Amino acid sequence: MTLMIPFDNTYAALPGAFHSKLPPVPVKAPDLLAFNEDLAAVLGISAGDAAEMAQVFGGNIVPEGAEPLAQLYAGHQFGTYNPQLGDGRAILLGEVVGSDGIRRDIQLKGAGRTPYSRGGDGRAWLGPVLREYVVSEAMHSLRIPTTRALAAVATGETVWREGGLPGAVLTRVAASHLRVGTFQVFAARGDTDSLRQLTEYAIARHYPDAEGPMGLLRAVRDAQVALVSAWMSVGFIHGVMNTDNSSISGETIDYGPCAFMDVYHPNTVFSSIDRGGRYAYANQPNIAVWNLAQLATALIQQLEDPQAGVEEATEIVHAMPKMLEEAWLARFRTKLGITSARAGDLELVTGLLERMAQNQSDFTNTFRALGTGDARDQFTDPAAFDSWAEGWQARLEGEPDPQALMRRTNPAFIPRNHRIEEMIASAVAGDFAPFRRLNTVLARPYEDQPEHADLQRPPAPEEVVQATFCGT
Repeated sequence: MTLMIPFDNTYAALPGAFHSKLPPVPVKAPDLLAFNEDLAAVLGISAGDAAEMAQVFGGNIVPEGAEPLAQLYAGHQFGTYNPQLGDGRAILLGEVVGSDGIRRDIQLKGAGRTPYSRGGDGRAWLGPVLREYVVSEAMHSLRIPTTRALAAVATGETVWREGGLPGAVLTRVAASHLRVGTFQVFAARGDTDSLRQLTEYAIARHYPDAEGPMGLLRAVRDAQVALVSAWMSVGFIHGVMNTDNSSISGETIDYGPCAFMDVYHPNTVFSSIDRGGRYAYANQPNIAVWNLAQLATALIQQLEDPQAGVEEATEIVHAMPKMLEEAWLARFRTKLGITSARAGDLELVTGLLERMAQNQSDFTNTFRALGTGDARDQFTDPAAFDSWAEGWQARLEGEPDPQALMRRTNPAFIPRNHRIEEMIASAVAGDFAPFRRLNTVLARPYEDQPEHADLQRPPAPEEVVQATFCGT
């Protein structure tokens, strides 16, 4: 093989309680659709030819040094605990330590049945694979912690959902695939030995300065505060913030029914399965706190003095809402061109958002236009913006370079839902040019790209995506 992956595996060395070792299920006719050369260079992966890479990233060839396995975890799904989930359609090939010194997992999604498939076929179809490729790479370019896409491979097989769909496999790269649900499964089983081992592993891998279970809880809290406030700042809606989709490393993981808002409204929901609005845009900070509380409950089980642990964990979790508010406000200050903190800033930000919600303002385009002087055009009643802007302009006095700051923090381009759906439809028809174009443009989201101005346009009424769906 000319394709070389410098595996250096640690999770595979954990006991059998943590995973099931098995190879990916081969596919009929793997065809390489995309390969992320920039990411591969960081990972130290020397690419082979396209046919060889299709065989590896399609799951037909297990590369030298890989130790393929499916991970075990549990999780709360829409608030209801499921005692055993796990990788039902994913195989972790192994880990690499990149040129930046960071250890990362390399995982195949859509790699076939595992012991955790729960009756599913373990496969993925082309649409969700391309969606995750585009959106996760866009998030990386937006400087938001995220899993990344290394490769996409068509399988030459049909995946049956409501009808027949083209199959595909995504190669996902993550700081790890440890989730809140990974801790929950051992806590619920009363397996404190495995819980302790997992805690030590997570600390060593992600937070070496953390001391013990409560130190880990603090570190995860801080990472989730930074992550969710970043989501809010770009109008991102994860769509399914179950505890099995909550990463210990603080990365965005599992791009299922995710979406970026067009018209701003705090109660926006896209996920077809979120009928009660549990994971609505504005509720994401609350859910992050709820998820951290579930992690705390799991971690406490291993302590010699659980009651003392309850008191410390309660303090850690109860501090999170205020931290989220402060991080959110800091993000939105910069979106308004403000670097310093003053009394009244919260009212300034919420005043704009309330007017945006009342005036059908596009979230991304409104904030981008603040730096160009065109923001009032985003309001059905421009006077609503004018009445707010007077106080904003006064607040900007003395700020060093608000326009430059706004251009750095307010993207011109996001992966808009209707463009993603158009891209998927084209790919299913055999045209991957829209997929390649989205990846190219979204790699530079803060730059003006006039030749791609159509990708900034909000959807026309007939183009609005009403619901997004899980990738299963």
